[in-house]
Amino acid sequence: MQLVWDNLPFLLKGAGYTLLITIISMFFGLIIGVIVAIARMQGNRPIRWVARFYVSIIRGTPVLVQLVIVYYGLTDYGITLDAIPAACIALSINIGAYLSETFRGAILSIPKGQTEAAYATGMTSAQTMWRIVLPQAARTAIPPMGNTFIGMLKETSLVSVITVTDLLRSADLLIAQYYVYMPFYIGIAIMYWIMSTIFSTILERIERRLAKAY
Repeated sequence: MQLVWDNLPFLLKGAGYTLLITIISMFFGLIIGVIVAIARMQGNRPIRWVARFYVSIIRGTPVLVQLVIVYYGLTDYGITLDAIPAACIALSINIGAYLSETFRGAILSIPKGQTEAAYATGMTSAQTMWRIVLPQAARTAIPPMGNTFIGMLKETSLVSVITVTDLLRSADLLIAQYYVYMPFYIGIAIMYWIMSTIFSTILERIERRLAKAY
């Protein structure tokens, strides 16, 4: 493992890209997920159909295929993206589809009596959604959303195929230099585990605070 320690700064730089892509993708994925969930529940028929089709096509195709479509496929139409923006776009679109189902289930779990009470006080549908439903749905959505977030952190390893020097690609470059596999793969496995554990702890604390708030 001495090689891992000697090259730890290089691996940490790769881990930094992994975290950057994960956080950006999760942020925009959350926005997409909320919008799509609301569209499926409150939109008109064409909007609901489009939202349902989006979820179906994204969940029915591999993340790797989505990555290469965004990074390589779009060049056929004159759209060239750098590797990191392409990775963030593809992963945001992917995670948004999964989170939309999480949010939709959380929203449906809110008793209808609360929305009816909100309407009785004069709130509009939009006000009811943003002030009453979504804050409570967020608490319900945190546990499954946390699992999705951890999954996203690990799925970022796929971005190495579009030349992003993430944690996995950093290890591969070192392996090509030293012709040694196991120490580097064990090293990055430990680093992924540490990052996943940290995020799990953060999400658990958020969940406990939301539980106290409601």
